[in-house]
Amino acid sequence: MTPYQPNLIMSLQNLLIVTFFTLIIQQAHSQRNYEEYNRLGLNGGLTLFDINTDNFDTGQGEGFMVGFTTRGSFRNNFDLIYGINFYNNTVKINAFSAGIPTTAQQRPLEYIIQSAQINFLGSYNIIKHHLSLEFGPLLNVNGKMNLKDDSFEDYVVSGYETLTAGDIEDISKINFHLMGGITGGLESFRISAHYQYGVTNMLDNLNDKEIENNGSEFEGHSSTIVIAAILYF
Repeated sequence: MTPYQPNLIMSLQNLLIVTFFTLIIQQAHSQRNYEEYNRLGLNGGLTLFDINTDNFDTGQGEGFMVGFTTRGSFRNNFDLIYGINFYNNTVKINAFSAGIPTTAQQRPLEYIIQSAQINFLGSYNIIKHHLSLEFGPLLNVNGKMNLKDDSFEDYVVSGYETLTAGDIEDISKINFHLMGGITGGLESFRISAHYQYGVTNMLDNLNDKEIENNGSEFEGHSSTIVIAAILYF
């Protein structure tokens, strides 16, 4: 261990302690004096992800998400929610072994898309602290659409003659989504179900590459169902 590491660890610990107590004091002060509601939370859950596109034959894949969230009162029956979540989504795209007709040896190849997502949402309280409708924009920053098994990277994508499974990995990195859903439960523990639609073209980056496209632009919009649990502190 280098000499500066103990001091660095001590500084980080002190920063975490100060931040934690500052948030507690601020929250207690707000609720006591202004009857505001402010909660910090952790959330995690399952995802069902697909790409709505005419370019590929896709299938819905399962994944997961985890993240941090805050909920605070805004005005009347409305709350504001903001936070950051980390996603590990999967999607299936049909392809076949090169030189073999698509009717034989066609199989769904699984791709993994990892991303970080920043949200800023509005929440309408049907029953305050227990049941609410939520909606708003999401900024999604993701990596490549990576093949789960690289041994299939030379498989030809169904509907094409030369486009391979490896050719379509480098998708657009920044995308915007719109979200709507419902959250219900206790004041400190809730279950959430929501749907996200990608308003930007997540396949647009493929249009800048010299790959087979059957004479049409690549266009695809993400479709995500998220079932999650939220624990508030």
